This record gives sequence, C-alpha cells and structure tokens, in this order.
Amino acid sequence: MTDDNYITPVGLQRIQYEMEWLRSVERPKVVAEVSYAASMGDRSENAEYIYGKKRLRQIDSRMGFLMKCLNKIRVVDPVEVGGDTVKFGATVLLEDEEGEEVTYRIYGVHEVDIDKGIISHRSPLARAMMGKAEGDEVIFQAPGGRREFEILEVRYDAQVPDPVPEWKKEKDDPEAYARTQIEKGEKKS
Repeated sequence: MTDDNYITPVGLQRIQYEMEWLRSVERPKVVAEVSYAASMGDRSENAEYIYGKKRLRQIDSRMGFLMKCLNKIRVVDPVEVGGDTVKFGATVLLEDEEGEEVTYRIYGVHEVDIDKGIISHRSPLARAMMGKAEGDEVIFQAPGGRREFEILEVRYDAQVPDPVPEWKKEKDDPEAYARTQIEKGEKKS
C-alpha cells in the first residue's frame, strides 16, 4: 500500500479547494494587477509588473502540480478501511521508550501535518507500523537514531470535513455571504 498515492476524502477536498481558489480567485486578481502595472508604461523597470508576472508563473506551476496530483491519487476513506492492523487511514496510539503516549494518523503525502499528528504513509514510522496490530513492537530508524514504540491502539476514525472557506462562500452565494457578514458586524456591536 505504500507505493500508491493515497489521499483521504478531506485531503482531496483541500486540494480541490486550493485548485479552485487559485483558478477563480488568486489568478484573476494577479492578472488584473499585472494588467494595471502594464498600463503604467515601461515594463522593464516596473517592479509591480515584474513581480506580478513572477507570481503568475508560480500560480500556474502550482496549478500544474495539483492537476498532476489529482490525476494520480487514489481516495481512501479511513472508515471504510477498518480492521485490527495498521493500514493507510489508521489512527495509531503508541507508547515510546520513556512511557510517553503519542497518537499518529497515517494519511497521504499531501496531508502531512506533524503538529496535528498526521504523518505520511510513506514516512519511516508509518512504513514500520504497516501490518502491525495492538501489542506489537515497532522499531524504525529516525533521523535522531533508532526508535522503539509499542502499539497500544489501532482505530479508523471518521474525518471531520474542513469548513467551507470564506472565499468560496462569497463566490457561491455573494448575497448570503454579505448578509452573514453584516449580521456578524451587528453582533459585535
């Protein structure tokens, strides 16, 4: 399972939101800025124009990267995986050599967030855990040296979808978005 480019439904949603934001919000904004800067005259010494063109190349590059990712990924819902052994989508409670407990969720390479305990299924720790069950010992080589853990629990939790980004709410229904922003302002007063 470690050779494929797996992703969870929430991870897919994040990539789709980013792609849509780049295409429908960020890129048009930068295009407008570049157009305005180009209208100012000499482009060779126009910092806004030069920076804007560079930013457009970065946006296009990121969109190309995301398109390649979307074409290669395989969506796997952790709840549908289930089981007693560690596989993609597992939430694993470990105990280290000092007796401290730590929880990791094993998700795709595009979802890694160490601060939230999300590691890639391709990471050395996740590879060492694959196929193991509660009570098994996990030994792997970390950058700081050899580490040992004991698996205390393996579970497959449902993911909580990310909230809809503000830019998307505004784009999908500008009138409703404006009303909620006005209501928020009235509640603060």
